[in-house]
Amino acid sequence: MRTRPVGAWQRMLDDQHGIITTKQMHAFGVNKDSIGHCVENGQWLRVFRGVISVTNGPLTREMHLSAALLYAGRGALLSHTTAAEEWGWVRPGPGPVHVTVPYGCSATSRPPTMRHAKRNVTSESNAQIHPGVIVHRSRAISHIGVETNPARTSIADTVLDLVVAESTSRQATITLVSAMSSGGVNVEAMARKVQVRRPLLYLKPILHTLTLMRDGVHSALEHRYALDVEQAHGLPAARRQAPVFVDGRQLFEDVRYATCDLIVRLDGQAFHSAKQRRFRDRRRDNAAELRNLPRLMYGWHEVTEDPCGVYREVREVLVREGWNDSSHPCEQCTLVSGNS
Repeated sequence: MRTRPVGAWQRMLDDQHGIITTKQMHAFGVNKDSIGHCVENGQWLRVFRGVISVTNGPLTREMHLSAALLYAGRGALLSHTTAAEEWGWVRPGPGPVHVTVPYGCSATSRPPTMRHAKRNVTSESNAQIHPGVIVHRSRAISHIGVETNPARTSIADTVLDLVVAESTSRQATITLVSAMSSGGVNVEAMARKVQVRRPLLYLKPILHTLTLMRDGVHSALEHRYALDVEQAHGLPAARRQAPVFVDGRQLFEDVRYATCDLIVRLDGQAFHSAKQRRFRDRRRDNAAELRNLPRLMYGWHEVTEDPCGVYREVREVLVREGWNDSSHPCEQCTLVSGNS
């Protein structure tokens, strides 16, 4: 049946995690009837048209990825959420595999592949063969991939793909900051990528967010504060990561309003869990108190769940300390007041 050495067949199966295309099988001398017979009797599984698993057991994640890339064809890359999972920012989930292919490729998105009840009797939990494929297309396919196994989009390209896939500009900017932080992408590298692959969607919000990050927004929490508390309500622009000397060391305040020296600290648990950091923050608090500087502190819950409440408190202190109020309620403030 096979016209090539068994060792070559085995190496291909090993490289592709037990997934093989019918075209590859034909090259090894396996004819259409033999393939059909093995699928019909349940020895093999047809994952997609032209893509076969030479086992009838549950497919592993590696097999899911391999099947998706083989189905998509030459030049295909894991992308979007799947690439983020492979880069380690996101925990792998049960959803479809995202791939990006060159323009002109005939592959289309596919729904989950289910077992044929008569051919593959199995438990209900094992009824799904493959979670499906979502196919994206790129004219820059030759420039966005990296040499990984399996092939996937680069870190910066993965971030950009996730950003432009969002349904609103606000969510796009939130995803940008979060993904850059998770992926370790610095501002200048992301700015270069945006210039090379200028997105059709959300270009202005993306560039504005990168400017905020250049000005000192370092975390998703700081970004949400700037977006939903300051900008949404017309509060004055603050200085980010303002230096302060405590015990002869230079530390940094998250947010500082020069109009009245109000300090706003954004307490993300990830940044305040270590004993040394907690001690540093206490010393910084004491130093501010000794200088008679007003300060407020907020965490993720307050900033994301009640940004209007945070705004009212910050505004009250700013006005008390002499700021000429030019702020305004946001749309959410109006909704809340209308319901009360």
